[in-house]
Amino acid sequence: MWINLKGTLLEVSHPRVMGILNATPDSFYAASRSEQADELLQKASEMVQQGVDLFDLGAVSTRPGATEVGLNEELDRMLPVVELINKTFPTIPISIDTFRSQVAKEAILLGAALINDISAGEDDPEMLQTVAALQVPYVMMHKRGTPQTMSTQNQYQNVVGEVATYFSERIALASAAGIKDIIIDPGFGFAKMGNQNFELLHGLRFLNALDRPILVGISRKSMIYKSLNIGPEQALNGTTALHMLALEQGAKFLRVHDVWAAKECIELWRIWQQKQSINLL
Repeated sequence: MWINLKGTLLEVSHPRVMGILNATPDSFYAASRSEQADELLQKASEMVQQGVDLFDLGAVSTRPGATEVGLNEELDRMLPVVELINKTFPTIPISIDTFRSQVAKEAILLGAALINDISAGEDDPEMLQTVAALQVPYVMMHKRGTPQTMSTQNQYQNVVGEVATYFSERIALASAAGIKDIIIDPGFGFAKMGNQNFELLHGLRFLNALDRPILVGISRKSMIYKSLNIGPEQALNGTTALHMLALEQGAKFLRVHDVWAAKECIELWRIWQQKQSINLL
């Protein structure tokens, strides 16, 4: 399985690590935040040394209860960093975490390579057509409501089945618009509470029937730290444990704060898979 990043093919049969860069003052994990371009560049440099495959750059926090940020402020935060990181690390693809088509377009024109949209095109009616015109891969995520309302929209009869149905519908719309490379993100923590997140992780393998690479974003999230009665700062060990379970269920992208830990997790999973294959012969 491959995705086309502006002419460069990225194989995703081997899981990839997407490093989180937050150009925002209010993301839920304090150590990931920075509004200073030089600090973000330093974080990007550390991720490159640790073997990151892609950057995921966001300029708006989408944690539950986050303050809304206007278009101009998002552009002002995002675009200088895109330009700087692309110039400094031209071989590392940049994913743009935005639900706004204008931000997507301007960032791609500055060198970014794919779009990561938490709304799957629902929050901006121009997004699907914009991504199709730009001819870049598209990460679509499942959520309900907005960061301000999602915590009240977590009623499911079958969370795995409803997420799968949602993606089936959104993939059809994105494909009809002309988007060729689609990645799906189940949206852990977005309009999903506690056990619903674990139910979704347990059933992640059923999303493989959609025949699209799966991105998992669980790094240091509340499903981990609230379950363990700790804070995000102490949630790396729990993150790694759940990353291994996600890989076993078919995840192809891990969106993470801690690149080195995710790379080690993938390498050990790969060795385990090889041993399993040998034992089955």
